[in-house]
Amino acid sequence: MTALPQSEPAPFVLRQDEAGVAVLTLNRPAARNSLSLAMMAALQAQLDAVALDAGVRCVVLAAAGPVFCAGHDLKEITAHRADADAGRGFFTATMAACARLMQAIVALPQPVVASVQGVATAAGCQLVATADLAVAAESARFCTPGVDIGLFCSTPAVALSRAVAKKPALEMLLTGGMVGAAEARAMHLVNRVVPDAELAAATLALARGIAARSAVAVQLGKRAFHRQHGLPLGQAYEHAAQVMVENLLAEDAAEGIGAFVEKRPPQWRHR
Repeated sequence: MTALPQSEPAPFVLRQDEAGVAVLTLNRPAARNSLSLAMMAALQAQLDAVALDAGVRCVVLAAAGPVFCAGHDLKEITAHRADADAGRGFFTATMAACARLMQAIVALPQPVVASVQGVATAAGCQLVATADLAVAAESARFCTPGVDIGLFCSTPAVALSRAVAKKPALEMLLTGGMVGAAEARAMHLVNRVVPDAELAAATLALARGIAARSAVAVQLGKRAFHRQHGLPLGQAYEHAAQVMVENLLAEDAAEGIGAFVEKRPPQWRHR
């Protein structure tokens, strides 16, 4: 009797491209899309590929199943406590991979829009805070509950403290309390809240709107925004002025300004 061929395991991260938008979908729904080391490596590989793809002008970060992301894989972490070093080496590798992943999202040339359903907890909330923009379903919830298990969410705090004001961030971190979508929007953790059934369409509409702009302007702008944000005021203006000059010299700026003056739609060449 011939053995049936074994099916390949489903990829941890799926990619689907459409009209300049790459949708990257976390695909470990049975594990609540938790960020195991392998899951982070898969997402990192997809981001690295997108960064080099001139055809992609915006990225949507979505998730399969009822949960956006439950943070780090606590079962994987617990298993490595049996290592000879009590897990130190694995924990160090995990946090380094997470830091690289979050920084890759910020450094990605294309804007990243998170599409959030269910809950985004701990490092999952960190993903949302790290994304350039975020759209949440009305039922979405957010928390950094490390304090509940004796593990303060120090790395999620890096992204959270850069996305929201200090006191709301510290309240989330110190209490582990759950924040609903409306409150998350009020504290600027997410940009928009939409009915659950409209989440995918609303996120894609936002991403397509960005993708329809000049890629050179958007990519220069994203990079400049993140660069100037941490600079003193004078240095921020100096850097932004240099970027404006570079942008003005681009073909798309000449086309866009010419189209505005001539009252016609611009024809972007993305250069």
